[in-house]
Formats: sequence, structure tokens, C-alpha cells
Amino acid sequence: MNRKPAVAGMFYPNEPSLLRRQIEKFMLPAKTKPSCVGVISPHAGYTYSGLTAAYAINSLKPAKSFIILGPNHTGAGRGGGSSPGSKFSLMSGGRWSTPLGDVPINERLAAELMRRTDIFDDAGAHLAEHSIEVQLPFLQKRFSSGFSFVPVCIMNTGYDDVFLEACISTGEVIASMVKGSNSGEIGIIASSDFSHYVAPGTIEKREKQIVKAIMELDVPKFFDALSGSDSSVCGFGPIAVLMAAAKKLGLRARDIHSSNSGGDKAVSYRAIGFE
Repeated sequence: MNRKPAVAGMFYPNEPSLLRRQIEKFMLPAKTKPSCVGVISPHAGYTYSGLTAAYAINSLKPAKSFIILGPNHTGAGRGGGSSPGSKFSLMSGGRWSTPLGDVPINERLAAELMRRTDIFDDAGAHLAEHSIEVQLPFLQKRFSSGFSFVPVCIMNTGYDDVFLEACISTGEVIASMVKGSNSGEIGIIASSDFSHYVAPGTIEKREKQIVKAIMELDVPKFFDALSGSDSSVCGFGPIAVLMAAAKKLGLRARDIHSSNSGGDKAVSYRAIGFE
């Protein structure tokens, strides 16, 4: 299956030369150490979150494949099932197109992840979802065509213990896959924006405990901070999976960059790396 881009021409330019120039504009000033196995990266329109996304992708160590975890904003697919694994939808084969070319899915890694978890093979959850798609042009600009990926779309269901354990167990499986691979074979990206439609001056206070939990790699504390806050971190499931993987791998978190969309009702963006 060749997945066509869902948000080209809306979230980012549909014309290749314009897209390259826009990404270059963000990547050139985004100077950071490329030392991270995993990153949190935003997924808004590039005009708003592109600089923070550039910091996130520039901080990644080169890898042959990336497991990209994103929230399911559309509600499509089989994510309404009762089992924890039904909230996790993986596309197991084919290629994803962007204006910069096609990126193949790593079918071997996808099959291993499904074998070791109860994640569904569910391409329907991915067809209109933007959270994973918008990471690819940045990766293509950074690593050219020399990488493959595994897309995992997560239907966030609240901060309950069942979903918490599903995120932790999935992250630990991904960590064991990273450990069992050759050095530089697998990187991890959690796609998420942070506070939505809030006064810019309130962002740091709203997110203080949330970011603190991320930096400590404490997933239960992260869920507690989210439930006690009115910040709407749309990719909290993907972030929790990455935190659990980073903890299992013995990584430490690094706060890399933050920004917001501006205006009276802003959306906030963060690049956090795990190295």
C-alpha cells in the first residue's frame, strides 16, 4: 500500500522546492547536539511548530529506522475496542509518500512489534492522521532517503491504570528491540503538541509538573500531572511509551527547545530528547 499525504498543502507545502526551503529555514538555526535515541517532536503546521520540530529532529542520532508514535486525532480505525492493545494501531507494510519522495515501512520491525505486543495491524487509523506524517519531511531532509520507519497511532483514552500499563509495556518492548539491534539501527519519535489554546503567559506554570515528570522519566507521575492539570497534551500516550522506553534503556532526558503559536489562544510546542 502506498499511503498518500493527508495534509500536504495544508500543514506544509505540497511543492517539493518550497517544502525543502521551508525546512531548511528552520533547520539552519536549530543547532543542537545529535545525541538522542528518541525525541518528543511537535506536529502542528510548520509555520507554527517548525522551528521546535527542527530542533527535535536535528537532535536525533542517525538511525536506519524510526518507530514513530503519534496520537489518533481522527478516531478512525479499530481504536474503540475494549482491550488495551486496540488503542494502538500499526501500519505493517507499504510506503508513505510526501512531496520529498516515498518512505518505506520497516516490515520486519513492524512484525516483531506486533508479535511481542497486542498492537493491531490497522492501516485505516493512519490514512487521515497527520501526527506521524508531518515528521517525515523533516526526517527526509535530515537523513535523505536512507531510513525506514514503523508508524504507531495511539488512541488516547484517559489517564487510567490500564492505559498507563499498556504504554509502559509497549515502551519496554520497544526498548528491548533497540537493545537487541545493532547500534544506530532504531530511533524513536513521540509526536505531540502540549498546551492547546491558552494564554502564552500561563504555559510554563501549566506545564511545570508535566515537564518535570518527563525529565524524571516517571510515567505514573506524568499521568498524575496530566490529570491534575488543564493542559491538553494531545500525544500523552506516545510520550508515555517513549518515556518508558527511555527509562528501560537507561537514557536521560534533555530539554531542547520550546515555542508557541502566539496569539491570545496559543498552542505550545516542546522538543525533548532522550540520550
